[in-house]
Amino acid sequence: MDFKDQILQLAARVEKLLPQLKTEEATKNALIMPFIQVLGYDVFNPFEVNPEFIADIGIKKGEKVDYAIMKEGEPTILIECKHHLEKLDPHNSQLFRYFHTTKAKFGLLTNGLNYRFYTDLEERNKMDSTPFFEFNITEIKETEITELKKFHKSYFDVESITNTASELKYLNELKNLLHKELLAPSETFVSFFTKQVYTGVMTAKVKEQFSPIIKRAFNVLISDAINERLKSALNQEKQLEAAEAGKAEETLTGNTTAEPASNIVTTEEELEGFYIVKSLLRQYVDAKRVTYRDAQSYFAILLDDNNRKTICRLYLGATKQYLAILDENKKEIKHEIQTLDEIYKYNDALLEAIARLEKGKN
Repeated sequence: MDFKDQILQLAARVEKLLPQLKTEEATKNALIMPFIQVLGYDVFNPFEVNPEFIADIGIKKGEKVDYAIMKEGEPTILIECKHHLEKLDPHNSQLFRYFHTTKAKFGLLTNGLNYRFYTDLEERNKMDSTPFFEFNITEIKETEITELKKFHKSYFDVESITNTASELKYLNELKNLLHKELLAPSETFVSFFTKQVYTGVMTAKVKEQFSPIIKRAFNVLISDAINERLKSALNQEKQLEAAEAGKAEETLTGNTTAEPASNIVTTEEELEGFYIVKSLLRQYVDAKRVTYRDAQSYFAILLDDNNRKTICRLYLGATKQYLAILDENKKEIKHEIQTLDEIYKYNDALLEAIARLEKGKN
């Protein structure tokens, strides 16, 4: 099973476990240690993962950080853990104080849900106050999985991560800044854009007049971009429906033709749905046996790349989305889903489908 599948499988388990995790220790055992294992480290080998790592601070001896990921006898990543209900504040964390006393280049502050990675971009050997990379594992995106993979034992390279850390950090900060400005434009933000279109004297009254105009302009720009994507998706859905209707007519008349592959476009959403299903089924079958075939009207997920062994189908239209699971009579049982994450709710039904296929009942 590849790294992405492992992360998605862990993410699928997290929310189910939360009600049982009453203490910080329980959070560490159920959420954080499995996360470290997914990164390729042996949590039971102190030469790789050193628990309660001692990081002395001046005259204070015996100070400990929850975990230190080791490389060649030296810590490379310090990890401080909190209970999953506790907020993460680096200023009040032991991690912030310990960072400069060790040779570790990275710090990780986590409560098992949110993961924040820190380094020393602003001042050497002093941990930055803001993370260069962070994510919520229950909402992790494909781009975030790609960045996280750099911390895997097999790919871990300090120089490589450090070179991209600065870009990641400032990208996130700029994204947050733009979000704030679009909600409530600051005077500087208003002045910058007003000067591009207004040739008069920049007075307080002019700024006041332009503030709502600039905010509205950005909202219209975003809305237009979304509408264009929706139009494109709707047109694609109409084409798929027309193609499906044509296929049905051809089946009735006996004039069947091969479906042109050039008309089939596999979307990121379909692939994301496939990886979710694949991660759920790996507890029952080898993940390599779970494959997919895309069609114009649906996205099929198969066992052993065999059309006669269809596990389920995804119908990801612009207005409605469905997960269709085939029963013992090869009849589709459609479940409407609002987001791809809702596929996790049908874990049992998917496992039942794969069990039937394995027994040759479907």
